[in-house]
Amino acid sequence: MSIKKKLSMGVLTAALGLALIGGGTFAYFSDTATQTNTFASGTIDLDVDPEVQVAMYNLKPGDWMPRSFELQNNGSLDIKYVDLNTEYSVTDSDGDAVVPGLADEYAKQLIVQFLNNTTGDEDYEVLFEVSLYDLANLTPEDLATKIDVDTVMTHPGIWIPVFGGGFWLKQPQYEDISEEITGIAAGDTADFDVQFRFNDTGERQNDLQGLNLELTWTFEGFQTDGEER
Repeated sequence: MSIKKKLSMGVLTAALGLALIGGGTFAYFSDTATQTNTFASGTIDLDVDPEVQVAMYNLKPGDWMPRSFELQNNGSLDIKYVDLNTEYSVTDSDGDAVVPGLADEYAKQLIVQFLNNTTGDEDYEVLFEVSLYDLANLTPEDLATKIDVDTVMTHPGIWIPVFGGGFWLKQPQYEDISEEITGIAAGDTADFDVQFRFNDTGERQNDLQGLNLELTWTFEGFQTDGEER
């Protein structure tokens, strides 16, 4: 091949490379627009104060023990309702586990009374009551049959067990159930007032002497319904 032909081939190759790099030899106007989206999820942060209640020792049938919890929503999202999971274990005076039947019998005689926290020097008002055994073992549907919901709904600012599970807080600003039942707003708190009562059956309960029941309540807060943002 002559030198002239070699030079011509080199020029052609260089021109082709410039065309590929430049995207063509034609000119045009252009513009771009960029959009950035951020998706940041909120948080559900439910705390209870106190985490450990004062122990209740040396109990006898007929004793009662009022206790108050404060549920705190320290997250960024509102809590629609709070689920209450109940677990217990029973041991004898030596610290040994008792047979399941005796453990359940003891739990059936320890009653949880849900209270309406009145003001001033007035006593707490018991709105409904269930045993620890029922709280731990009954379905929400069966539990609801033990409660006079109509009476309970006339009291604002209390926790109400609802069909399908969990507890809803009826806020004081709503007097009618049809208007609103809500949970705990982000950054807000709600009292959870109960009274434990050792049921006196009027009969001998000697088989329940010297028993210790360790109760664990787990509160779980759930988000409100999704909405257009």
